[in-house]
Amino acid sequence: MIVSGTGVPAELFFEDIPAGQVFDLGTTVIDRDEMLAFARRFDPQWYHVDEEAARRSPLGDVIASGFFTASLFMRAYADHVLARAAANASPGMEELRWFAPVYAGDVLRGSLEVLAASESTARPGNGTLQLRATLTRESDGKIVFATTFRGWFHRRPVAGES
Repeated sequence: MIVSGTGVPAELFFEDIPAGQVFDLGTTVIDRDEMLAFARRFDPQWYHVDEEAARRSPLGDVIASGFFTASLFMRAYADHVLARAAANASPGMEELRWFAPVYAGDVLRGSLEVLAASESTARPGNGTLQLRATLTRESDGKIVFATTFRGWFHRRPVAGES
């Protein structure tokens, strides 16, 4: 049995995810305490952790670390796609961009588009999807985060195979 990226039986295989498909990754509300805790541990730049200095700056308040924002995308991807799909790791990213600051309380909507689908040359029995994900702030429609990356996905087993 082939399992999903989160370990349950897979229901989506490479053949089920064509180029052009778009997945809604739902919304995430930026929690101030989580945002600050992440920054204190992993990205302690002043504009992520020093609330007083950030309020006096043109930013007006602390902003989320870009890597915190990337981790929120990853969670949404895991919950809305990888939990169902026969994912088999990722060979890497081509692009990772932050377009606008993210603040506590922002509501971000995630989207994942399949740009291309092809047979994997590196992993027999797998297909490679080229994917583009965005997080868009709902209050103003601005894309705040985008990434383009590849994912390997198992092909659907032939009857009698596992």
